[in-house]
Amino acid sequence: MNIEDYRLYCLSLGDDVEEKMPFGAFKAAAGVLAFYVGGHIFSFFDTDHFSVVTLKCQPDRIVELKEREGAVGDPYNMSARHWIGVDATMASDALLRELTLNSYTLVREGKKVRQCRQRT
Repeated sequence: MNIEDYRLYCLSLGDDVEEKMPFGAFKAAAGVLAFYVGGHIFSFFDTDHFSVVTLKCQPDRIVELKEREGAVGDPYNMSARHWIGVDATMASDALLRELTLNSYTLVREGKKVRQCRQRT
């Protein structure tokens, strides 16, 4: 999948998806594009080198994904306990879409849980 198709896929996940380049103050990360749901990142990558997409993932799935999928590895600059890095040059479009949807859902549902806890 190319960078523009991936961008459009992320935006298609819901009306609540926002895209931002939040790290402009950092020279090494100025080109990082991030996608948010509920004010929290669910996907990001470097627009200058569309090679690794960092996604949220269930901790109990990470080891199995890394063993089964050669395109799945450690995330860029995030906790390897809750995030994965997906090599966009190796991953099938279907795998990248599935893992991105999973990340979006995790973050969106996590945001709802946090909001409910704050109200009680």
